[in-house]
Amino acid sequence: MTFGHSFPRTFARIDSRDQGGTAGRQGVIVQTKKVVLWGLGIFVAYTIIHSPARSAELVQIGFQGISDAAMNIGEFMTQLVS
Repeated sequence: MTFGHSFPRTFARIDSRDQGGTAGRQGVIVQTKKVVLWGLGIFVAYTIIHSPARSAELVQIGFQGISDAAMNIGEFMTQLVS
């Protein structure tokens, strides 16, 4: 039964399964991230156990770099305000 107009009835399905298969790809990406993070964690643990002195040196270098960057940002902001 139509009331003067005959419009085609199209319904948009809003569902993760209806996005051209992207839900499957996102699952693969999540799994890949998990595998990479686990691998990285195992590598870090192995490195710390195998050579703790070198690991401590690398951590110290990393924190020194972060500290220097924060100090330089602070100096830049101070000069910007002056």
